[in-house]
Parts: sequence; C-alpha cells; structure tokens
Amino acid sequence: MKHMEELGFTEIVSELKELVHEVTSLAQNSETQREVLDEVEILVGKFDPVLDDLRDNIKFKDHPPLKKAVESLGLELKRAKVLVKNPETKSFTKQIEEVVHDLGRSLGLVLLASLEVSTDLKDKIGALHKDLMSTRFDMSSFPSTSYDSGVVSELEIEEEIQEVKRVCFGIDDVALQLKCGDDEQLKYALLELNELIGDKRVSSEWINDEGVIPILFNRLGSSKSDYRLSIVQLLRTIASDNADNKEKMADVGLLSALVKVLVRDEEERREAVGLLLDLSGLQSVRRRLGRIQGCIVMLVALLNGDDAVASHHAGKLLKALSSNTQNALHMAEAGYFKPLVQYLKEGSDMSKILMATALSRMELTDQSRASLGEDGAIEPLVRMFSTGKLEAKLSALSALQNLSNLTENIQRLISSGIVASLLQLLFSVTSVLMTLREPASAILARIAQSESILVNQDVAQQMLSLLNLSSPVIQNHLLQALNSIASHSRASRVRRKMKENCAFQLLLPFLMETNIKIRSSALNLLYTLSKDLPEELTDQLGETYIKILINIILSSTLDSEKAAAVGILGHLPISDKKVTDMLKRANLLPILVSLMTSKSEISTETTCWLVESITGVFIRFTNPSDKKLQLYSAEHGVIPLLVKSLSSGSSVAKCRAATSLAQLSQNSSSLKKSRALRWSCVPPPADAICEVHGGHCLVKSTFCLVKAGAISPMIQILEGKEREADEAVLGALATLLHDEIWESGSNYIAKKSGIPAILKVLESGSIKAQEKALWILEKVFEVEEHRDKYGESAQVVLIDLAQQGDSRLKSATAKLLAQLELLQVQSSYF
Repeated sequence: MKHMEELGFTEIVSELKELVHEVTSLAQNSETQREVLDEVEILVGKFDPVLDDLRDNIKFKDHPPLKKAVESLGLELKRAKVLVKNPETKSFTKQIEEVVHDLGRSLGLVLLASLEVSTDLKDKIGALHKDLMSTRFDMSSFPSTSYDSGVVSELEIEEEIQEVKRVCFGIDDVALQLKCGDDEQLKYALLELNELIGDKRVSSEWINDEGVIPILFNRLGSSKSDYRLSIVQLLRTIASDNADNKEKMADVGLLSALVKVLVRDEEERREAVGLLLDLSGLQSVRRRLGRIQGCIVMLVALLNGDDAVASHHAGKLLKALSSNTQNALHMAEAGYFKPLVQYLKEGSDMSKILMATALSRMELTDQSRASLGEDGAIEPLVRMFSTGKLEAKLSALSALQNLSNLTENIQRLISSGIVASLLQLLFSVTSVLMTLREPASAILARIAQSESILVNQDVAQQMLSLLNLSSPVIQNHLLQALNSIASHSRASRVRRKMKENCAFQLLLPFLMETNIKIRSSALNLLYTLSKDLPEELTDQLGETYIKILINIILSSTLDSEKAAAVGILGHLPISDKKVTDMLKRANLLPILVSLMTSKSEISTETTCWLVESITGVFIRFTNPSDKKLQLYSAEHGVIPLLVKSLSSGSSVAKCRAATSLAQLSQNSSSLKKSRALRWSCVPPPADAICEVHGGHCLVKSTFCLVKAGAISPMIQILEGKEREADEAVLGALATLLHDEIWESGSNYIAKKSGIPAILKVLESGSIKAQEKALWILEKVFEVEEHRDKYGESAQVVLIDLAQQGDSRLKSATAKLLAQLELLQVQSSYF
C-alpha cells in the first residue's frame, strides 16, 4: 500500500471512501457493543456524501494544506477501523469516543484548508463536524464483558493504532513534524526517522538539506524525557562515522543544549555524555566544552556517580579535556584533582607554577586535601620547592601550606624530607629568599603537630635559636611549632634539652610583647615547659614575672591566655609558702573566684582549660596544713565553685576539685569540735547539726562536705564512665570515715547510694583507686546493716578481683572477704 503523500488528491479521497465503507461494515456486523457501534455506523456513514462532494466540487485540489488535512482524516479513519474490529476491550467506549472527536477535528481542518468551497458543502461539513464533536457515549450504560484469552488485548490494539499512525508518515512529514509537531507527532517522527536512517533510506545530504541536526538540538530543550532520550540517541547515530555531521554538532549553542542534558534522567545523561565523548575527537569541541558554564562540574559529578557507563565516559572525556590547562584547573575546582597533579608531575615549568599557584588559592575542604595527598600532589610540590627557581619555590610553598592543614598530609610532608630544607631556608640570609620564610615557618608549625617530627633531632633547638632573628609572623609560627613539639608524649628529652638551653630565659621576655599572637604562643609554650619544672619554676619566674602573669590574668581579653597564665602559676611548688604569700598579697584568689563566677556557661575547650587551671591553683589555697588559708579560701566562696566543678567540669577539673574538697574536709572534725566548745547562749539551728560530724557545721567555717552538698556529685562521678577522678573522689569520701565519725560517715555514704558506686570502681578503676575503694569498704562493712545489704553483691566483685586483679590488692581483698566471712569458703582463690 502506498503512503498517502505518494497519492493524488482524488486517489486519497477514494481511499477514504473505502475506509468509510470498511468501518461501517465492521460496525454493522459486530455482535458486541451494539448501541455504541450503531451510532458509530451512522456517524461514519455520513462521510460518504461529504467525500463525494470534496472529490467533485473542490477547486485547488493540489493545495498542500488541504491535502494534509485530508490525509489526517484518513489517519483517524484507520484508527476507527482498528477499534471497531476489536470492540471487546474494557476501554473501548472511551477510545471510540476519542476517535469520533478526532474525526471531527480533522474534518474541521479540511473545511479550513478548502478554498472557494460552496455554501452547500460548507454546511454539510459543518453539520457533520458538529455531530462528531458533540457525540457522548454513556460509559455506565454498557455492561462489563468478560473476555477469554482468545480476544485481542488492549495493548495489541494500542500497538496496532500506533503502527497506523506511524506508517502514515512520509519522508517529508518527518522533517516537518520534527520541527513543528506536537509531542505526539514528534514521537512518531522520531520513530520514523530512526527507521529511515537504520534502513539507509535517507542520506547525509537529506539530513543536511532538511536541517535535521539543528532541529533535533532545538527540540532537546522543550521535549519530554522519553523524547529527549530518543533525540540524543538519534544524534549519536547521525554522528557515528560521519565527520561532517560531527562538525555540524560542534557549534557552541548546540553543545550547550547537549550539556544541559547532563543533569537530566540517568539514561539521558548516559547518552549525552556518550555523544560528547564521540564529538571530543574534534579540537574545536574540546576547546568549546571547557568554556560552557557547568560542563566540567557536571562531568565530574558523573565521574563520581553510580552509573558505571556514564562514569567511564565522563572519565575519558575529562581526560581529553585536560589537555587544556584551564580545563584542568576547572576540574580541580570541581573536586577532580588528577589532571592537576599530573601537570605538577610532568608539565612544563610554567604549567607547574600555574597549578601550584591555583592550588594555593583554592578553598579546599579536608576531603579535597586528602584526595590531593592520595593522588600524589605533595612530592612534586616538595621537588619544586627544593630545586625550582624563586617563583616555583614560592608557589610550591604556598600550595603546601594549604595542603598541610590536614593531619594525613603532615605525615607525607615529613616523609618527603622537607623539614631540613625548611629550616635551612629559615637560617638563610639571602635577600631574595626572605619572602619564602613566612610560608616555610607556617608549614613547620603544622608539621610540628605530628609526633613524627621528633625523628628530626635538635629541630626544637634550631627553632629556639631562630626566635630572636625573625619577624613577628615567623616568631609566632616558631613558637606554635615549639609548643606542639614540646607537648608530644615522647618529647621529655626534647623538653629537657630546651631547659638546658635556657629556653625559659629566652621565652619570658615575650610575656611583655604587645603583639597578642606572639604573647599567647609564648604563654602556651611556657605553660607546656613549666609542667616539668616544679622545683625550679619559682627561681625561673621570680616575683617580677609572677606579677606579669597575674596582670595578664587580670587584663587579657582571651580566655586562652588566662588559662595558660593560671596554669603556669598552678605549676609553682605548692609547698613553697613564700610563693603562696606572694600570690595572696597579689589578690590572686579573689581574681580567680571572679573568673570562675563570671565564666560562660557554654563549655568550650578553652573554658574547660581555664577551669582546670583555676582548680589546680585552688589546691594550693586549700592546703590542709594551713587552716587560716583554708578559711581565707572559704570566705572568698571557693567551696561552692569546687562543688559546681564536680558536676560541670572536665575530668581533670573534677579530680582537682575533689582533691581540694578532700583537703578542706580533713579539718572539718577539728573545726566542729572547737566550735562546739565555744560558749553560746543561743543554740544552733537544727539544720546546722551535721549527721556525719554530729555537731554545728557550716560550709564557710567547718568546710563540711555534707553541708556543701558535695557527696552526691562525687558519687555520680564514681557511677559515670570516666575514671580519671576516682582516686581523688574516694580520697574525699575517706575523710568521712576517720576516727570517731567513721560509723556516721559510713551510714551517710550508704544513704547516698555510694556503696554500689564504690564497687564499680573495684571492677574498672585504677590500682590506686581500687586500694582506696577497698579501704572505704572495709570501714563501711564494719556496720552489720551494710554487710547484710551489700555483702552478696560485693562478694562477686571481690572474688573476681582476687582472681584477676593486681597482686598488690590481694591482701586487702582477702581481708575484706574475711570480714564478710567468705575467706574460708573461697580460700582456694588465694
């Protein structure tokens, strides 16, 4: 059967008449859906006289719009024929109604396209058009029919209708519908074009003459997803093995349209990146793609995506584009660094400088720094610094400074052997190299954060010798580096050598620096070094620098400076009464109390350090051998601050607070006695009588832990997961069990649920904490009530401790088991 576009007007009308007769005959002979098909038969039958008049009376029969309209009418009649042949489908009524309306629309197009039509014919067409468009079938009035497996399925009918639509397209229709057709027409045009190309029924000349390539690219932006996929697939077919067609697709506007598809659905992205890869053999395409906004970013996203095919194609395309240095930089900015690293390794000197400079200016995330380190960026940069000229050295150092912000890269820098080269540069007096010293010192400060730097012997001594020969920026970096080195756990030898080389005398003048950064860094280093110098620290500082430190505590706006200064003073020997008197005269205690009271409730690393430092100094001011000093501390409100630290401080602060409270509590009994003997006409209030000390207790005068509310937070510490403060807390609780108060102290600890918490320390505490816990339990279990209540649970822990615990605890454990009358039964464990 010929395509309709190959027929003349008269032949087309004759073919339509045949279709009319076929549809009416099928409707007449059908045994189902009679009510609908009777109406369809009447409506379609009305086309016969209309078609006769069209054939005989229309002028300008070769008028193209008229011919197209008549062809459209033929298409709808063919759809009607397919449906009427298979009326058994569930959606038949709805489908046939749609076809009747489409017949009306096509007939309306015929009327519009007809030139100089007679009034009589116009009326006939208008009446039939009205009948067709107004037709409505009552869907609910038709009974549902059960169909057996022999009946044609709805899917098969739909496929037949689609095939009818498709075969009605001619070659000329394809180009027209590609350009102007609606979505439905575009769909069939794409299918037909695919077959035409596959069957080689159209040539490259036809594709060029009809403008198919720009038309397809133009439809990319406005079409639905399925059609976009078909369009890109067609473009790939058109481009394959045809250099001319590829050249036509190299236009920047067309490439931009294709790049936009890279953010569409998965299949579209895969085909689009495949087409771009096909086109990338053209230098013009490679050049233009790099300039299209977002192209490289989207390709990097595809490279890192889950679609293996798209990722592979994106990788190959990125490699092709990376031959341009600007593209390589864009890739790095998008997080794909391999091309940049490759230029650093094998590029020209200028390319290396370009890449290093760009790297130094990039805002890198830690993930990006890690990728660069893993891809091997550090080694070529170190080579550039070591062997390159001034510009190469500067760009390489700046890039390395950016990369050194990541811990993993610090280890790579140390392994590269850069430390010696950096120190050599810092010692250099060559004027041209002076600009390199600041980034070099910054990198050293970062490298020093790794304990691996200790393999470079005498590095700290070399840095110390540079301190007074450097600019403020470099001094600050060196001080930071020295503090990092001295803070390492294996740096005791380094700290000792620094002390021997008079590091303290060299650093103390920095406390009077007006440059806050330098003063802060010097304070931090002095704090670190002062931990190892308790006996010599007083002489090292002298009264002058002690006053300077107190002044820093008073005047500094930085909590970190205050924490370091207080920490240094906390390292002064506690037993040195002259120092204590000096600090007291300088009003250090009220200053520290004010600091603790006014500090922010928001806990940060710096505020924690400040509290730790202050609670460390409080240990000096609560010395149990000096009751007057203790009274001085209590009157200034130290005790409530210590109790608060038990709940809100770090493990170190809790430990120090518990130590101070234990020191105060040692004198509670004696102070209670002395006050009980004092003559008084008015008896003390009932709530002032302490159930542990049995007398008149007040926080500020007898330093009573019970009245201070310290016991509950101490027990909570023992119940917690952190074990650092156990020993100090147990030491404080032990002060309630001495001499004549041991029984009331035991009862109070039991009342506050302290015994299970103490047993927990036996299970997981340190040796010294376990020793104290055993001593306390020995006292507590002298009370029969507590033996009865807790003996069984204690037995399990004690037996396990006897079997698995440290040998130093066996004697005390055995004694306690004997106290619980378990030793004879369990003697085999010893």
